[in-house]
Amino acid sequence: QVQLVESGGGLVQAGGSLRLSCAASGLTFSLYTMGWFRQAPGKEREFVAAISWSGTNTYYADSMKGRFTISRDNAKNTVYLQMNSLKPEDAGVYYCAAGSRGIVVRTADNYRYWGQGTQVTVSS
Repeated sequence: QVQLVESGGGLVQAGGSLRLSCAASGLTFSLYTMGWFRQAPGKEREFVAAISWSGTNTYYADSMKGRFTISRDNAKNTVYLQMNSLKPEDAGVYYCAAGSRGIVVRTADNYRYWGQGTQVTVSS
C-alpha cells in the first residue's frame, strides 16, 4: 500500500520559513516524479513545485520561484519543500504527490498518489 505522509506544517509569521517533508512508502520512490500542491479555502488545488525522479530537474510555480526550494533524498524516500519569505497568501493545505516519469508536472490529475496534506498558516 502506497503512503505519502507530509509533515512540517504549522503557524509562521509573514517573512518566516518552514520546511515540509513528505515520506513515501510502498513504492519505488526513485522511479517517481514528486510534486507539491496547495489548496487554500475556497480555492482550487494549485501547483507549487515538482522534482524529477533523479532530482536533476525542478519546476516551480511563478509565484514561488526564488522563495521555495524542492529537493529529494532517494535514500530516505523523502521529498522536501523549503519555504522562505512566506506570505499570508501562501497559507493552505500542502499536499505531496507522486507521478510517473515524464508527466506534465503542473497538472494535478497526472499524479497517481497523494498524501493527506499538512496545514500551513501564515500570520500577517
